[in-house]
Amino acid sequence: HVQLVESGGDSVRPGGSLRLSCAASDELSINACMGWFRQAPGKEREAVAAIGGDGDENYADFVQGRFTSSRDNTKKILTLRMEDLKVEDTAMYYCAGRYARSCDGGASAFHYWGQGTQVTVS
Repeated sequence: HVQLVESGGDSVRPGGSLRLSCAASDELSINACMGWFRQAPGKEREAVAAIGGDGDENYADFVQGRFTSSRDNTKKILTLRMEDLKVEDTAMYYCAGRYARSCDGGASAFHYWGQGTQVTVS
């Protein structure tokens, strides 16, 4: 199965920016929805963004235009550009993929996951 490795997490001040990357071991299939999730201590994992196989992007309400996700199937890279970061964005961020083009469903609908990269805003 596809292996995912995230990078780019760091500690930043409120209002700062970060660019997270997710490198895949195989070419990203156009039939695979790719997503970003996050989990803060003591909280459940929540969806941040998703890009369907057709390039359709979806974002959680709390993103409010601050984050932008993109994918390059040939280069096997998924990115999440985050701007105007807030303290409440502090979490472990994970990329994930599923064997379906659509992005319907939550975290349980995704089949393979990276190990995560830590984002701390303080």
